[in-house]
Amino acid sequence: MDGVDGNISIAGLSVLLQAGSRDPVELAKTTLERIAAYQDQAIFTALLEERALAEAKASGERIRSGRSRGLLDGIPVAWKDLFDTKGTVTTAGSAVLVEGAPAKADADVVRALADAGMVSIGRTNLSEFAFSGLGINPHYGTAHNAASRDVPRIPGGSSAGSGVAVAAGLVPVAIGTDTGGSIRIPAAFNGIVGYKATRGRYSMQGVFPLAKSLDSLGPLCRTVQDAIWIDAAMRGRTAPDVGRTDLRDLKLVIPETVVFDDAEAGVVAAFEAAISRLERAGVRVTRRAFPIFAEIFELMARHGALVTAEAYVLHKERLQGTDADRMDQRVVARTRLGEKIGMADYVAIIEGRERLIAALADNLEPGELMAHPTLPHEAPPIAPLLADDELFFKINGKTLRNTSIGNFLDGCGVSIPCGTGDAGMPVGFLLSGQRNEDERLLSAALSAEAIIRGDA
Repeated sequence: MDGVDGNISIAGLSVLLQAGSRDPVELAKTTLERIAAYQDQAIFTALLEERALAEAKASGERIRSGRSRGLLDGIPVAWKDLFDTKGTVTTAGSAVLVEGAPAKADADVVRALADAGMVSIGRTNLSEFAFSGLGINPHYGTAHNAASRDVPRIPGGSSAGSGVAVAAGLVPVAIGTDTGGSIRIPAAFNGIVGYKATRGRYSMQGVFPLAKSLDSLGPLCRTVQDAIWIDAAMRGRTAPDVGRTDLRDLKLVIPETVVFDDAEAGVVAAFEAAISRLERAGVRVTRRAFPIFAEIFELMARHGALVTAEAYVLHKERLQGTDADRMDQRVVARTRLGEKIGMADYVAIIEGRERLIAALADNLEPGELMAHPTLPHEAPPIAPLLADDELFFKINGKTLRNTSIGNFLDGCGVSIPCGTGDAGMPVGFLLSGQRNEDERLLSAALSAEAIIRGDA
């Protein structure tokens, strides 16, 4: 991928491919070459060269013969190393799975994008077993935040390599998973778009889980329009059906509970500047307390975290054997906290969750979406986090705080870049909707994106 393609959206690249100005095979080859030559080799865990070139060749033949499969035919895509790709081992960012059996089939969403003509380029790095919001990985290395210009900074996790691959211009889109913020966090830290769909919007078949009650999927890409195109294809649609919203009809509420606690001044300033631009464009904005946000964390303090409970059950045998010695000990320590969560606690968490999801609907007016900073801080440097476990867990908790609210309430969200903070690093603006409000959320995000970014 040359310098021009590295910064182009899926939509822009699609025009070139469909017009015959860009050949899919040439694009696949230069994409692979650019990844191989890129200074940071911790972004990908594996490249799928043979598959990519075969898919690109088939795409080129279709386009030249007038049989294009549509907007995404020939577009490169990368996959977080939790998605099965036929004939390769799904490592989940862990050394203990490297010697596992290769996948016998593609994950359902991998197959869906292949059916749309997309070209699978490689598998991206992540926090081990997707269990961290920072993106640090001791086995495959830690990808460096693509926006950092001073010291190496965290990429955000767990879809770390996916976020950096897009932000660095290596691929136009990468698919991630989001259990507590793992798409929206790296998107915000790296200055790109990240869309976390409502849980269950896409098939999870062939995707390595973390906590099935919370796991969701979505794309990391350059624009909201790109996310809409990918969303349609992941659901087997031949074309997107999301239109634009009249901004004068858009209603946003800014929660004043939890999400601004201990937030960096530069982050708040960037967010508030975006809000001011939206108000000038006619968007109606209100602010009010959301006590249910505080109740989520009170529930976790009493009974434990849902993600921890389910992750412990998933990895229980692994933690009791020799595999635990080969895992990231921070992941081991966090997962073992789930052992303390008994059945009574788990039931209390599930019942409390359903109550709070219902309460969210009562806290929102019809048609209202929520808006707040995706994260309360910019991406911090990597080195201090590696040297201090206490700091690691503190920053990990803070990083996951705002985004995990959306997972717990089973909603959907889009993180859009809205400027930079005091350290000159990207700041994310999070638009969120309730369960299954994805179309309305995407429509609003599409209409408001340029204003949020400050481009309009």
